[in-house]
Amino acid sequence: MRFRYVPLMLAAFAVAGCTSAPSASTYSRNQALQAQNVQKGRIVSMRTVEIEGTKSGVGTGAGAVAGGVAGSFIGGGWRSHALGAVGGAVLGGLGGSAAEEAITKSTGMEFVVQLDNGQTIAVVQANDENLAVGERVMVLQGGQTRVVRDTAP
Repeated sequence: MRFRYVPLMLAAFAVAGCTSAPSASTYSRNQALQAQNVQKGRIVSMRTVEIEGTKSGVGTGAGAVAGGVAGSFIGGGWRSHALGAVGGAVLGGLGGSAAEEAITKSTGMEFVVQLDNGQTIAVVQANDENLAVGERVMVLQGGQTRVVRDTAP
């Protein structure tokens, strides 16, 4: 029963940390009903990129708590328990921070778009619409920038 809370904390951290690459098809509640500028263009190149994970402190905190609890059971006397808790908290915090970043890291696509006005821009997002080089697209700008398929004739 010593470690009964550790799996619960790790499970909560894992669920809280699940993310994916920013998507052209998913809007936050705050982005709904907001006007966006639209420019048309053509994808001239694209490449796969890594999107770094979050560093919110949630992983550090969860890891420190789990490590502190686990470390407090080391040794036999109160000093050993205290030192074990401190050492466990430090190591757990470092491990939790690394785990948070690794869990929330994702793969995205960098789209380079030649706009019809001659300007060239690059946007990183998930390729959830299976866009390809040479395809006509619309670039939506308003808070965040998105590249979506141009379905106009």
